[in-house]
Amino acid sequence: MIHYSILPLETVYEGIEAMKSSTVDIVMNGVRMQVEPVNAQQAKIVRLISCNPQDFLNPQYAPGRMIEFQPMAWEAGE
Repeated sequence: MIHYSILPLETVYEGIEAMKSSTVDIVMNGVRMQVEPVNAQQAKIVRLISCNPQDFLNPQYAPGRMIEFQPMAWEAGE
């Protein structure tokens, strides 16, 4: 990614270290995605991580959509 700005990099990236990612990578119906857990059984889709272009056309996997899932220990990126 290229970012063009007249601001110094220190200003642009100020506070980036403090940003904490609360996302989890999961596989649902064969589609790998990054989700943000809301509670024990629900999560919000943040982004798809897929090589299949058809997955991106499926409204069921649209970013921002809430899904039901069963979290497992190995899904947290161990």
